[in-house]
Amino acid sequence: MNQITAITDNVYWVGVNDRETELFEALWPLPKGVAYNSYLIVGEKIVVVDTVKNSYINSYLRNIKSVIGDRSIDYLVINHMEPDHSGSIKAIKNEYPNIKIAGNKKTLNFVEGFYGIKEDFHEIKDGDTLDLGDRQLKFYLTPMVHWPETMMTYDQKDKILFAGDAFGGFGNLDGGIFDDELNIDFYEDEISRYFTNIVAKYSPMVLRAISKLEEVDIQTICSAHGPIWRSNPQYIIDKYVKWSNQEAEDGVVIAYGSMYSNTEKMVEATARQLAKEGIKNIRVYNVSKTHMSYIINDVWRYKGLILASCTYNTGVFPLMDNLLRFLENKKIKNKVLGLIGSYSWSGESRDRLKDFANKINCDPIHPIIEVKCAPTENEFDDCVILAKKVAEQIRG
Repeated sequence: MNQITAITDNVYWVGVNDRETELFEALWPLPKGVAYNSYLIVGEKIVVVDTVKNSYINSYLRNIKSVIGDRSIDYLVINHMEPDHSGSIKAIKNEYPNIKIAGNKKTLNFVEGFYGIKEDFHEIKDGDTLDLGDRQLKFYLTPMVHWPETMMTYDQKDKILFAGDAFGGFGNLDGGIFDDELNIDFYEDEISRYFTNIVAKYSPMVLRAISKLEEVDIQTICSAHGPIWRSNPQYIIDKYVKWSNQEAEDGVVIAYGSMYSNTEKMVEATARQLAKEGIKNIRVYNVSKTHMSYIINDVWRYKGLILASCTYNTGVFPLMDNLLRFLENKKIKNKVLGLIGSYSWSGESRDRLKDFANKINCDPIHPIIEVKCAPTENEFDDCVILAKKVAEQIRG
């Protein structure tokens, strides 16, 4: 039995859940899986909006045929060409050889590049409409949310925005697919982790896309991942605006790398003092144990960030360096930043932490702590001072 679900009388979810892939994009853990959402519009003409990952081709084609039977498909609209959404294009084309592929100029270049398809294109320009007889689709180009070809498709009849990767999230759709069928609190961390790790780098483009849609009457948002927002689509729009503007909450993330616990001892002292100062949201992460996607998610969420690292082979601890490079790439800003370095015989960890502060245009709180070998009472006192100053700035 398939899980095909009607969104309106003539629009269907025909996607699939992926409970097997461990790492999204070979980088990001999927403890709750991920859904690849594809949509089917059935009327005078039949349209598929986006496809699914190629490992689910057979079940995906069954989903489509269970709705349309022997009818042919007129158009495949491609909002985004990343292979988790475009992976079944060739299979769709083989099954329905007369189908026209609708996408913008950059989309069509990707279709040829990935799948060698060079014909039956319907090129879309920003603001174009596609007449389906009983309804019209309008297209909004939204480049770099989060690839250069990304766009959104608006069904003017049912007021549905097919949003591509925007407004999506990690997590399978376990039975329910609509926001009012699900406990959104259960999904929110995975929705924000998806945003902060996949989309956040392009926050200015996200805000530009949302601005372009301000006058559009959106009753339902159908993303390419995660829940369908029919009860309260403004909820996810507001979240994306908040996250894109990096509007952080009171709290501190402490991320540390420590080989023999000397750096960790300073982290413990700093965290304890933050609690004494009334900071309740304190998230302490060992970069050797916690995947960076969870750390990045909370760095985006909270105002304070304290980085503590030992030196390793005349450089910063490698897993800390990995986190720093990803945070630089994500273009984080406006952090209350504290730095703690340690070393035994060569002190480059603090230099890299200071370099990170420069790259994100953030003046770190003083003291910038550097410890040789094991921390002394004076250096624990510096941790107390640092915590007090970080807490003071967070409280405003």
